[in-house]
Amino acid sequence: MLKKIFVAFVIFGFMRMYSQEVIQRSLFSDHKAFKKGDLITIIVIEVSSAESNSEKNASRSGNINGSVSGSGALSFIPESGFSIGTGNEFKGQGSTSTRGTVKAKISAKVIGIDSSGNLIIEGKRKVSVNGEDQIIRIKGLVRPSDVNWDNTVYSYNIADAEIEFTGKGMVYRSQSPSWITRLLHWLF
Repeated sequence: MLKKIFVAFVIFGFMRMYSQEVIQRSLFSDHKAFKKGDLITIIVIEVSSAESNSEKNASRSGNINGSVSGSGALSFIPESGFSIGTGNEFKGQGSTSTRGTVKAKISAKVIGIDSSGNLIIEGKRKVSVNGEDQIIRIKGLVRPSDVNWDNTVYSYNIADAEIEFTGKGMVYRSQSPSWITRLLHWLF
């Protein structure tokens, strides 16, 4: 009898230990990322737009006037006057406008799970074509409920998202100013 209770206890403990995995990986549920090491597909759809305008006007002027003349015993001093004036005026305008769109699909790895059960994800993709490298990096937090049935999540559902889109190559080098231009802008 003691042997049967012991065997039942071991079986019950074994079932309890793996029950969470069985529920998440059931034959009747979709395969979704739930634990560290799982992969998840991120659909990056980011549209950003920013605009800023600025206008400044400033002016300043000053005058100092004076005159000297002698009378009586000081009549030998001729009548004279002087005037000093200064002026300064500044007018400046500036505006900037930026628009950007990024669309991509990238796989990321669950590198951990925070105390609230959210998935901590991180992913990188590098595509090289004709010596041009495009690199996409993404990291952030994903709620398990935001993971779609096909194990995808949209980038706008990622909390604390860091999405970086960079490149290397001739095209990217030609888009930035030369070191001489940067030096002249720094000096003037």
